Amino acid sequence: MDREMVIVLDFGGQYNQLVARRVRECNVYCEILSYKQDIGEIRKKNPKGIILTGGPNSCYEEGAPSYTNELFEMGIPVLGLCYGAQLMMHQLGGKVEAAETREYGKKKVYINPETKLFAGVGNKAAEISGRIWPDHDLNCNETICWMSHNDYISVMPDGFTAIAHTKDCPVAAAQDESRQLYAIQFHPEVLHTISGKEMLFHFVRDICGCSGSWRMDSFARAQIDSLREKIGDGKVLCALSGGVDSSVAAVLLSKAVGKQLTCVFVDHGLLRKNEGDEVETIFGPDGNYDLNFIRVNAADRYYEKLAGVTDPERKRKIIGEEFIRIFEEEAKKIGKVDYLVQGTIYPDVVESGLGGESVTIKSHHNVGGLPEHVDFREIIEPLRDLFKDEVRKVGLELGIPEQLVFRQPFPGPGLGVRIVGEVTADKVRIVQDADAIFREEIARKVDMWRNTSENSLPDWMPDQYFAALTDMRSVGVMGDERTYDYAVALRAVQTIDFMTAESAQIPWEVLQTVMNRIINEVKGVNRVFFDLTSKPPGTIEME
Repeated sequence: MDREMVIVLDFGGQYNQLVARRVRECNVYCEILSYKQDIGEIRKKNPKGIILTGGPNSCYEEGAPSYTNELFEMGIPVLGLCYGAQLMMHQLGGKVEAAETREYGKKKVYINPETKLFAGVGNKAAEISGRIWPDHDLNCNETICWMSHNDYISVMPDGFTAIAHTKDCPVAAAQDESRQLYAIQFHPEVLHTISGKEMLFHFVRDICGCSGSWRMDSFARAQIDSLREKIGDGKVLCALSGGVDSSVAAVLLSKAVGKQLTCVFVDHGLLRKNEGDEVETIFGPDGNYDLNFIRVNAADRYYEKLAGVTDPERKRKIIGEEFIRIFEEEAKKIGKVDYLVQGTIYPDVVESGLGGESVTIKSHHNVGGLPEHVDFREIIEPLRDLFKDEVRKVGLELGIPEQLVFRQPFPGPGLGVRIVGEVTADKVRIVQDADAIFREEIARKVDMWRNTSENSLPDWMPDQYFAALTDMRSVGVMGDERTYDYAVALRAVQTIDFMTAESAQIPWEVLQTVMNRIINEVKGVNRVFFDLTSKPPGTIEME
């Protein structure tokens, strides 16, 4: 697609994906690149604007991440966030120093609403600080923003003026409107900044001049046409897991090339309870989709490969490599296959360390686990540029049923990363049974809520929830007998974009019921924990 682009230049900040995600919400396409990316390569992409992310360093320290000043001379708008703001000030002749008072968390920020960046943001402030606003009659508004910094901008470069401040931070935002350079000390991308989305909208739409043409209906149409042209009369093999990503990819391909597509569903024995049969019901010969569907039951093969393996990254690699080996075998059975389709999405790419400068969080079997030699002409990843909610929108555009489009995310390695330590058939059985009980009780409580409340869902309703198996065994007592069994961990989070998440406040009586059922019904378990960890610092999955 011909598309306008904003580049997020990553300096190692934890919110790089979130910045890109917020830009996409403005219907503007966005890519994350490392700050090590050559300026010439950035020019080739012809971006309409550039955003510099936060990062853990102090910009004035020797060896701190930096960028050539040519970036600020390209004639396009540049917005620096947190570290990116400080770096801009530092490199253009200003001064950044260690702050006497560190700001962390929600802070009241006084902004100038007469600027393009903050137009219409905030409420009237009762007092205006003459320290920053020399004109005491200036119309100044206040808003709440998320701060996280040890350094502060003490001197602005020539041409810049302050357009926001806090009680302890004299330059919470600055601009050089003539050069279209903007610096924000706080994080507009996080939900704690109550008008952050509006600020980023003003930057990408009003300042950068993007039209907002990045939409999922046009993406779906363009992708189908592009796939049809690329594949021609070639044969296509699609990796179908039954999850949202692979299902949307499969339907895209079916609409593009029809019977040239064969979908292979590998049941690696690491799926949720009864899920293999459910996938076959939807996509198999009795389903509603005109697909060539093949199911491979490979549980024993996977358990053998995973025997004795405890490292989570090694487990992911093994599951990914075996996944491809099986596909190679199936391809040979059906004859010459030209293309392999995978449901890789943009967070998979970024979290695998391929989309920016942030450290690798975890490898994905769709990204980091591919063997060096694959028996296909090319791998096609039609959703590689999309975030999860964009994939769901494409699914709806394609007419995929809502219950499938909005199903909970499930990792490619499946229960292999919800079992801490070695994976065995018995451990898989424990997790499947415990997880099924957890989901049943949540569904039961939600149904009761719907019958007694005007709201369709309770405010505690998690966006993702599951049971995982710890590697801890402990002594217990059941029926006057000593036990030495495993502890199950329940995980339930609320999130908008799955890049940040908070623990869901599941009602205590639900957790008590789940605990009792798991201990009484699932052989091999004598303790149940509830995981309260947010993301960050944890991940949503257990490993």
